[in-house]
Amino acid sequence: MNVRWHPAARQELRALPATERAALLHAEEKLLALGERLGFPHTSAVKGSKTGLRELRPRRGNSPWRALYRRISDIFVAAAIAPEAQRDPSGFKAAVLDAEERLEEIT
Repeated sequence: MNVRWHPAARQELRALPATERAALLHAEEKLLALGERLGFPHTSAVKGSKTGLRELRPRRGNSPWRALYRRISDIFVAAAIAPEAQRDPSGFKAAVLDAEERLEEIT
């Protein structure tokens, strides 16, 4: 398995504070190592997503940021960076919409 970042998501990742970016990249390593066996609290389904979108949850969910991704064939595609849903519900919803639009571009 590989993880690929949509170019816009890569830019969002670069804009995060260094410690948060490192935490997301560490979570990405876990996803690479375990694939779909990586479970809660490191990843979970995005409620309301009709496209199978998932959230990668750094620091076992104790990070204010999430990477929104979906498996496409044998690749995990990270499509957006989102704020944690409880802290910023409207920001999370906007990021979900961005991720779903970006994933439509590549599928």
